[in-house]
Amino acid sequence: MTTLTKEAVLKALSYVEEPDLGQDLVTLNMIENVEIDGLTVAFTVVLTTPACPLKQLIHDACERAIHTMVSPEANVVITMTSRVTTQRHNRGDLLPGVKNIIAIASGKGGVGKSTVTANLAVALAATGARVGLVDADISGPSMPTMFGVENEAPHVFQGPNGKNLIQPIIKYGVKLISIGFLAPAESAIVWRGPMASSALKQFITEVDWGELDYLLLDLPPGTSDIHLTLVQTVPVTGAVIVTTPQKVALADAQKGLQMFRQPQINVPVLGVVENMAWFTPAELPENKYFIFGENGGRRLAEQHNVPLLGQLPLVQGIRETGDQGQPAVLDTNSVVGQLFADLAEAVARQVSIRNNVAPKTAVVQMNP
Repeated sequence: MTTLTKEAVLKALSYVEEPDLGQDLVTLNMIENVEIDGLTVAFTVVLTTPACPLKQLIHDACERAIHTMVSPEANVVITMTSRVTTQRHNRGDLLPGVKNIIAIASGKGGVGKSTVTANLAVALAATGARVGLVDADISGPSMPTMFGVENEAPHVFQGPNGKNLIQPIIKYGVKLISIGFLAPAESAIVWRGPMASSALKQFITEVDWGELDYLLLDLPPGTSDIHLTLVQTVPVTGAVIVTTPQKVALADAQKGLQMFRQPQINVPVLGVVENMAWFTPAELPENKYFIFGENGGRRLAEQHNVPLLGQLPLVQGIRETGDQGQPAVLDTNSVVGQLFADLAEAVARQVSIRNNVAPKTAVVQMNP
């Protein structure tokens, strides 16, 4: 039996690997506040995200390491907490409190990208993460409806430096901004590209986002001015591509994916979400009908060597809850709610991996 010392504890924990990051907890600076009191060994494990799906596995591995390498009689008290990682280059004071900016793109419209984004944001917030969401689809804003805040209006206040700032609407723990809050719901927003790009810049730079772990941007379909404005305004941590399984959607999703991988843009692709992967009627919950084809999103992910973050079914309840302003993930006991929670874990996991292995992102410099 090894003497109970802080050094012995750290040596034992140096043999516990973080499965996703491929390094031990001590090297990753994930062990803090080691205290010895008689036979009690207490320490804190700082995970890279509150949505970590491997929390229990890491907890058990730490306990086993102490009992095996330090003392089998030790009373091991482990506090599991988290500190979301970041690899952003902050340029001046532009969003200095935002750790990760995630672009949600599709290429094609009508694949459920906004529904996925809304549920992903709420699911991340439910884990304890600080989350913001920019509805960057200027001509077709849908987030006010999906969050049930169509009649809300953000107010403007004077910030500490005298600059006017917009206060985002907060619902389900998510800070939210959309052009839908600033224009009548029945009005069409007919703007040229520069006007839409200017609005997006405002949403990024003139909103009081404060401290955030994840800022999600629900991008419009296609590869347009909005996408270029985003990567030229702030360093984007990574992109999530949403598609349905059929060939028409996959062709556009592939263009969206390749846009982020262009050398002059070079934003890491965190993975692919296959939405409407199958249809399951409420009265036959075990049945799957592949209306739009089968595993198209999986094949796209494999083709481009990126993770398949999740496959989501076409379920009437998802549409109904979206229309009611209550995202499906709020029903934590439902199959769909669990699938969205799993998706949040998968995205958070890929952000942590990306921040550990990929170089820092920088603002894209492109000639006009």
